Amino acid sequence: MTMKSKQVYTFNTISEFHKMSGLPAPQHPQISLVDYGQVAYQTDEKEIRWLQNFYSVGLKRNISGKFRYGQQVYDFDEGLMSFVAPNQLVHIEITPNDDGQKPSGWLLLIHPDFLWNTSLAKTIKQYDFFGYAINEALFLSEKEETIIVDVLKNIQREYESNIDKFSQDIIISQIEVLLNYTKRFYERQFVTRKIPNHQILQQLEEVLTASMQETRLLQHGLPTVQQIAGQLNLSPNYLSSMLTVLTGHSTQQHIHNKLIEKAKEKLSTTTLSISEIAYELGFEHPASFTKLFKAKTNLSPNAFRSSFN
Repeated sequence: MTMKSKQVYTFNTISEFHKMSGLPAPQHPQISLVDYGQVAYQTDEKEIRWLQNFYSVGLKRNISGKFRYGQQVYDFDEGLMSFVAPNQLVHIEITPNDDGQKPSGWLLLIHPDFLWNTSLAKTIKQYDFFGYAINEALFLSEKEETIIVDVLKNIQREYESNIDKFSQDIIISQIEVLLNYTKRFYERQFVTRKIPNHQILQQLEEVLTASMQETRLLQHGLPTVQQIAGQLNLSPNYLSSMLTVLTGHSTQQHIHNKLIEKAKEKLSTTTLSISEIAYELGFEHPASFTKLFKAKTNLSPNAFRSSFN
């Protein structure tokens, strides 16, 4: 464990995290299931920041204080899951638990070295929820939580037993089951949280409309996924995942669709040249505008304009 800067720790190994958390040394150096009720951070600091060089999957209840992922904040007042990838910043503000309940749950730690030469080495990066902020965590029903805990315990039983040539493959397959259940439950959450998600769709439309103002496009260029997500106080991955489930289009596709609407309006109601329209829409090169327009409409800008004459 090293100090990256004032009050920012770096955990390169799972053993270092165990030590900081007041836990015994892990039974396996590259994978560990931690009983969160046993965690006792070995510091008097009320705020702890760290970067970790491993994946973590948390299922926690009765957490006092606040966790930050990047700059987002979430109060842990219900059982939920959160996910952290290597080299992401975690920030904890420790406060007393007013109701006297002790924190509980599980924390699965997976070092990237454990994934080498396995199917997960590449595919784990395809699970977008490792890029979600903690305030975009996964809420579980009682039945869903039971399923997740069973899989976590299967992983623990395997690495605690006598390690043999099959152990890694069995554990990897269980991790894949865990991640696929998580993906299913997140999609369920996108669909069932209709009211807040409907509000986000309304807000997205407002943000896109404002971003497509000609003066903004001329001054700032095309809006990015990161900028749109930031204005909605969501992480880019979470916003795109939610939109894809609800609408079938990612954030980038929504941006492009709004842009094409604006382009069609200009092509059909003005005499501006294609280059002038491209620049007004924030494109540095007219060819890029023409390429996108044709990809979205199967017509070149000139052919679209000609259909109105």
